[in-house]
Amino acid sequence: MEQLDKQTRTELEAAAFRRLLKHLDDNRDVQNIDLMILADFCRNCLSKWLVTAAEERHVELDLESAREHVYGMPYSEWKAHHQPPATEEQLKALEARQKARENASS
Repeated sequence: MEQLDKQTRTELEAAAFRRLLKHLDDNRDVQNIDLMILADFCRNCLSKWLVTAAEERHVELDLESAREHVYGMPYSEWKAHHQPPATEEQLKALEARQKARENASS
């Protein structure tokens, strides 16, 4: 990718990000907690990263607007329709993941 000019690289990265959002939207059965357990990021992380990127460029973008972009609908609506409560198994797996990460950084 180093051979690409900055504009083309940015366009490709943006297209890949849009594809990731579409993939997540097409796979709503994949829960945020499962993403956190497996990859240590989720849809909420993507929303927060968008807000951070906007802040770094002195662009105003609030978290709810970023979430609506990532989720394709208001976050409250997405949660009501697509996010069941986490199971005990998921909560234990997330806790184990977080402990492992803490131990690795110690």
